[in-house]
Amino acid sequence: MKYFYLLALTLFSVPPAFCQAKEDNKALAAFFDAFTEESYRLSPLTATFNGDYRYNDQLPVTFTDSYSEVYREFYLRNLKGLGQFNRNLLNENDRISYDIFKRNMEISLEGLDYKSNRIPFTQFEGLHLTMGQFGSGTGAQPFKTIKDYEDWISRAQHFAEWSDSAIAYFRKGIRENIVLPKALVVKMIPQLEALQKEDITQSIFYGPGNKFPAGFSDADKARLKGAFKRLITGIINPAYNKLALFIRDEYLPKARMTSGIGALPNGDKIYDYAIRSYTTTNKKPDELFNTGLAEVKRIREEMEKVRKQVKFTGTLDSFFVYTKTDPKFLPYKTAEEVLTAYRAIQSKIEPHLNELFSLRPKTSFEIRQTESFRAASAAAQYFSGLADGSRPGIFYVPIVDATKYTTAKENLFIHEAIPGHHFQIMIQKENSRLPKFRQDGGNSAFAEGWGLYCESLGKLLGCYTDPYQYFYALGDEMHRAIRLVVDAGIHAKGWTREQAIDYMRKNEPITEQAATAEVERYMARPGQALSYKVGELKIKELRDKYAKQLGNRFKLSRFHDELLKDGNMPLSVLQTKMDAWAAKQK
Repeated sequence: MKYFYLLALTLFSVPPAFCQAKEDNKALAAFFDAFTEESYRLSPLTATFNGDYRYNDQLPVTFTDSYSEVYREFYLRNLKGLGQFNRNLLNENDRISYDIFKRNMEISLEGLDYKSNRIPFTQFEGLHLTMGQFGSGTGAQPFKTIKDYEDWISRAQHFAEWSDSAIAYFRKGIRENIVLPKALVVKMIPQLEALQKEDITQSIFYGPGNKFPAGFSDADKARLKGAFKRLITGIINPAYNKLALFIRDEYLPKARMTSGIGALPNGDKIYDYAIRSYTTTNKKPDELFNTGLAEVKRIREEMEKVRKQVKFTGTLDSFFVYTKTDPKFLPYKTAEEVLTAYRAIQSKIEPHLNELFSLRPKTSFEIRQTESFRAASAAAQYFSGLADGSRPGIFYVPIVDATKYTTAKENLFIHEAIPGHHFQIMIQKENSRLPKFRQDGGNSAFAEGWGLYCESLGKLLGCYTDPYQYFYALGDEMHRAIRLVVDAGIHAKGWTREQAIDYMRKNEPITEQAATAEVERYMARPGQALSYKVGELKIKELRDKYAKQLGNRFKLSRFHDELLKDGNMPLSVLQTKMDAWAAKQK
């Protein structure tokens, strides 16, 4: 799952005497509003993604050392500003905001110490990919008015400055021995090459020039087409070409052969920080590794039950291969057939949603094919909509070759779309009581933990009646359990890329190509893959605890509504909130 979230705050001095005991504190709300205002000015792309279009013509280079110092002052100033409010005098909603805000500032400040800007992008994420999504005409950057088109042209003019800065900071990383693994670097080169097109009209960045909104005059269309051609030939193509040549000729020879972040200076401290940042817990690598081993064992035993149920006589490993390669599991000829299969899953789930949720988002939802320029290295993912209805929530399905696409998975739709990320994120965005930083923010453990937890609701949603669909669900749960083992193995125990790939393939139905992409994702983004299982296990722990405490007073729909209504939060804050809710149910 991929969406932007804010961690920046701003100072708004208000004396603590203004605080109220029961009502939402207006002074605190003003403080948070001022934070959002300044954070959007500092991060215009985040503003655009969240539907604030005032800065759509801007593209600052936000990863430089000097910009990092701007953020450092920003975080410190706002952490001090928050201290002017007496937490004990705030109501429950404002206390949650206070606690989330404080943690965000502290974790953001700490993150500035680890020189992550020496690696400006990877094969998995970065502006080099985001530019294609924004400039395609189908992403977060709007192309509805003449001004929208002109804003994008102005924004994209700064891409050469950004790419030159990226090269400069990659070079800093080389000098300081903070470089990417060679296996990742080789994947970046074709990405950069693919975003250059000799035929300008075939460029992803010419997309808005191929489809103007109704009402544009012929003169405006001609003028804008000319501007797009000059932009692509004069800025976009040369910048991507320069990046590709640098990565191939200068950076690749300096890339490292090790796989984990532990090989970098202060690597153990960086990984500890990544764990705390992504999981919102203080868990240590050994604990996560051992939890993963136990979960792998449990899920493997459940998989064996399915193998026996369908009377497959071979080993579990050969059953993995069978469910991936037998022609009956490869039923599609076109991409549209794949999308239609996912729409059918949505229809199957719909009648059961009211039994599990009273609270549902109003924002519309769509299923789309992932854009071709990023499909080969992309996973299925959810992109959030806007609460004002101007942009739907989108479930993106990467389809490179429909004939090789394994049966559409019910659990994947449940996780990425409904009731997974679409419910969680859009209920949060639509809650007007939340300050903007909470409406648009969040952490991976809550978001991905919720998505994975939702997969466990499959049978209650009318799914998994086909044992193979249940096996796919077990396979994806196994995948998240394996992540605990592999992520900690790579970054804390010295595992190689090849060891991690081998472990994955021995314990789940995954191709070598897919396992390689997954392992390389963990190498590029240490710690993030841990958040799924950590969050899911916490939600299950809370659900089981309250079901036992409350007996027949426990209602699953109420538990879900309470979990979602206040939006994403650190797991420690969530536990405090949910314990208070359970006490009220008694």
